[in-house]
Amino acid sequence: MLVISDSPDADPVGLLPCKVPLRHLPSPLFGADEYRLAPLVILDDRSYTAFRLRHMPHRPGLILALADTDDDTVYPQAAAIGAEAVIRTGQDLSWLHLRLHEATGCHYANWEDLLTGPPPPSGS
Repeated sequence: MLVISDSPDADPVGLLPCKVPLRHLPSPLFGADEYRLAPLVILDDRSYTAFRLRHMPHRPGLILALADTDDDTVYPQAAAIGAEAVIRTGQDLSWLHLRLHEATGCHYANWEDLLTGPPPPSGS
C-alpha cells in the first residue's frame, strides 16, 4: 500500500495497528510507477495540493484521508482526483482495514483472531 503524506506524523491516517505493509512517502518523492502499481493509495488531504501539481492520472483504489473534519472542500477535491472514498482520521477505520486486506488478497489478515474471537470466559 502506498500512503502519500507530507505530514511529519509517522502515522497520519492511523494505520499502525494494521498488519498490511505500508510505504509512506511525501508527495514529491513517490514515483509514477509506485502510484500506478500500488494495490491501494491513501492520500493525506494535507498533501492534496502537492499531489495535484504532479498531475497523476485517475486510478481505482485512491482514498483521500481527511485530517480536518470541518473541511467541506474535501468532497470536490476527492472528485477532482478520482478518489473512490473519503475517510476521516480518528474515526473507526475498520472499513479501511478491510479494504487494505482486500487489496492485498487478504495475505496479511490474522484469520485465527478474526474467526475465533476472544477466548470464552472460564467457568468457575
